Amino acid sequence: MDTLANLKAFVAVADTGSFSEVARRWQLAPSVIAKRIDQLEWRIKAPLFERSTRKLSLTDVGERYLPQVRALVRQLDDTLAGMAQASGELEGHIRIKVPTTLGTLYLSELLQRFMLEQPRVSMDIVLADRTVNPQEEGFDLAIGALPELYGQVRDFPLAPLRRRLCASPAYLARRGTPTRVTDLLDHDCLVFMTSGTFWEFETPQGLQGVEVKPKLHTNDGAALRQACIQGLGLGMVSNYLAAPALASAQLVEVMPEFKFPDIWLKALVPLKRLDVPRIRILLQWLELNLRLEQGWPGAEAVGAVGAAAEPQG
Repeated sequence: MDTLANLKAFVAVADTGSFSEVARRWQLAPSVIAKRIDQLEWRIKAPLFERSTRKLSLTDVGERYLPQVRALVRQLDDTLAGMAQASGELEGHIRIKVPTTLGTLYLSELLQRFMLEQPRVSMDIVLADRTVNPQEEGFDLAIGALPELYGQVRDFPLAPLRRRLCASPAYLARRGTPTRVTDLLDHDCLVFMTSGTFWEFETPQGLQGVEVKPKLHTNDGAALRQACIQGLGLGMVSNYLAAPALASAQLVEVMPEFKFPDIWLKALVPLKRLDVPRIRILLQWLELNLRLEQGWPGAEAVGAVGAAAEPQG
């Protein structure tokens, strides 16, 4: 019985909630993954998962011991990676959380390029639009732009994030174009949930804010952009999403002289993971590539030198 393989299967199934998904990632038959879990359960004389036709969930035993098993597997990976580094290569597994839309459109490709450069590194890339404490949830890195701070976790700025106030030509023809921040009180506003309804702008007189009336709330950046294109209202759209629509005239930037303050895309890393070579090198690689590429495709088309995207959805 390969206990290590069984423990790794347990962690992977717990993370994905699916035997078949783990089998697909590992290029094995689902029956092989199920057998590994069966062997582990036989060894400990207790079930780890509640199985039903609709759902797979952890039992109390599985819930209790998952953090310990995850730490054990990670420690072994780190040990093997250290041995491999003696030969000059990075090796080991990285578990990383990225925002959904930003991950789908850009960050996943960037991370895959890192894996091509480091063929002995493997990854779990988890897409999620909620705040994540990487220390508690077993991530090596959690990428986002929300102002979360956690104990025993350090944040690393990766790139500045640019947002633009946008609307469709049809909406502006119908409702008029605002020229002052207070004009937004008379407009339909489309709100990205994590940005909130208090919109703040940099003006010649300093920061000026307004509490907007939301016509729409959404937690997905692509849905927000589409609602703007359809003429539902004005929206604070991330530059990487806005740029193609601005270039094609589907959207118009409103009050371009008033800017939303930049926020930063950052990586949250547990302190105990900072000395792991593959984590440290990935951080350096992400920062370098994000800065060199000036954020995201299409940024230059609207003059956003050095801008990057807010991780919406």
